[in-house]
Amino acid sequence: MASPGCASSNSSNISEETVLLHSVDERRQRRMLSNRESARRSRLRKQKHLDGLAEQMAQLRMDNREIVERVNLATQHYMDVESENSILRAQMAELNHRLQSLDEITRFLNSNATATATTTTTTTHDVLMMNNSWNSMLLNQQAIVASAEMLEYY
Repeated sequence: MASPGCASSNSSNISEETVLLHSVDERRQRRMLSNRESARRSRLRKQKHLDGLAEQMAQLRMDNREIVERVNLATQHYMDVESENSILRAQMAELNHRLQSLDEITRFLNSNATATATTTTTTTHDVLMMNNSWNSMLLNQQAIVASAEMLEYY
């Protein structure tokens, strides 16, 4: 049987155990609350991070649309300039061809003018020479006629 001193020690042990269990239970409860609060904060941080990423994604999509529009405009402008350059190149080729044709015509006319001038100069010179020749022949002929007439008088 238990002595009265033992009973009090038993009840004291029980109450110590109860206090100990109660304090362990309290610590466990506090840890659970702390863990729940930490998990809640972690979920909030994660949600805030996801919201920030969603916001960033929306901004990047908007930026991407603007860049695509600018690229399309630049491409269209490039195509317009390239088309205009092609037209200008074709016009330049046509004008160069016309210039070459006009140069050929000018060279032809200049060579004919030089030949004509030379021919005209030669012709004028020849005419003068022929006139001199004819004059000489006429003089000679007149001299012969005069000589023949003189012979008649003798």
